[in-house]
Amino acid sequence: MSHDLTKVRLDEMRGHTVFDEGGEKIGTVEQLYYDAGSRKPEWIGIGAGFFGTKRVLVPVQGARVTDDGLFVAYSTDHVKEGPDIDEDEITPEHEAELTAHYGLGSASVERSSNSGRTAEQSVTRGEEELAVGKRSVDAGSARLRKWVETEPVALDVELQHEVARVTREPVNEPVDEHDFAEEEVEIPLRAEEAVVQKQAVAKERIGVEKGVETETDTVRDEVRKERVEVEGDMESARR
Repeated sequence: MSHDLTKVRLDEMRGHTVFDEGGEKIGTVEQLYYDAGSRKPEWIGIGAGFFGTKRVLVPVQGARVTDDGLFVAYSTDHVKEGPDIDEDEITPEHEAELTAHYGLGSASVERSSNSGRTAEQSVTRGEEELAVGKRSVDAGSARLRKWVETEPVALDVELQHEVARVTREPVNEPVDEHDFAEEEVEIPLRAEEAVVQKQAVAKERIGVEKGVETETDTVRDEVRKERVEVEGDMESARR
């Protein structure tokens, strides 16, 4: 949405972005110059952008204000090649140079010379603002290390073994033709013994995972602010 530039207050325009006729950004509104008689803005002072310290002026004629900023009716190159006006007051000579550069015609020059124009005198107050960002830095490391320890283990085990016992059973009966001779009987005995076997068994899985915890850190610094003090006899400006 566009607005009539003559109805926009001066303090609302300072710092707004200025675009050329094709929508290319030129800079920002640094100051508006008013006609001393009609109090209507006639020239737009543009600073910053690619001009550096140079201040250029663009006619209010043909300019329009939108929600995005201020659009002038000239190309960036045309504005860039305009006269360099360092003073805060536009003299008739400056007016003639600007009028010729933008092709506004001689009538405008003649009116400017007789209007008794004075530029509005002002200062721009600025402040520093503290902006805090974040960046990722190394904060240590975590490590898993495994080693081997040897410890004694004692387990009880029951072992069985065979034993020989003598048994006697009375026998009272005749024996025919008994051959008395030496005789020997051997009985094998068996026993259990402990056998040790080792087997590796997985007991526990240990891992390391990363999580994120949030904490609040207070950043302290100093910022500078410009102050403006008005001295002397001042008369309220009427818009």
